[in-house]
Amino acid sequence: MIKKSLQILKRNLSRPRGIDFESVYPVSDYFGDDRGTPIDRLYIDSFLAANRRLIKGRVLEVAEDTYSRKYGGAVDTMEVLHYEATPGATIIGDLSRPESLPEGWFDCFICTQTIHVIYNYQDAIRGAWRLLKPGGTLLCTLSGIAQISRYDMDRWGDYWRFTTLSAKRSFGDVFGPENVEVDFGGNCYAAINFLRGIAQEELDREKLAVKDANYPILITIIATKSINP
Repeated sequence: MIKKSLQILKRNLSRPRGIDFESVYPVSDYFGDDRGTPIDRLYIDSFLAANRRLIKGRVLEVAEDTYSRKYGGAVDTMEVLHYEATPGATIIGDLSRPESLPEGWFDCFICTQTIHVIYNYQDAIRGAWRLLKPGGTLLCTLSGIAQISRYDMDRWGDYWRFTTLSAKRSFGDVFGPENVEVDFGGNCYAAINFLRGIAQEELDREKLAVKDANYPILITIIATKSINP
């Protein structure tokens, strides 16, 4: 009886305080950003940090150059892609309309949390391919298990959620299967807390780091444009 009580106490203490786990409503409907750092950002940062060697030369990023600056190494030029003229944007174009994009300009394209909010995502992948020089690399992240992004939904839409298999096939169709590496971040613990809107600072980082292929929060892709036509 005492042992069972201690187990229950330990389990309850490991949960973030002030959260009703029986509620049908999330703690935060903004991915936990209003409580701290969203859980998926842990996996995005880990992915880019692990591949910082590829962030070099002429680098392009979507909407801002935050990750280019944070993780870029031998970077010569940092540019920003946006579909309309906004402060800081240096390339104006639509990923889903490849013909609107420059061809063969970039050594690295950082495209985080973007392609799944584009309805014609296959065209967007072709757009990413077009932007790269031969031998250039796309570093891309996509949502797996995740709530709807209301910000995106109310502006241009939030359309897709991916698995490692759908990402491998979709990017492989454009870049060639042999030029695509797919991975993921997430597990059941991370997924449940992410959907509830609990921030990563409130959770056990060691548990968040465990990988379970049945519960991918974030899909990561490294796709390289072939040097040979």
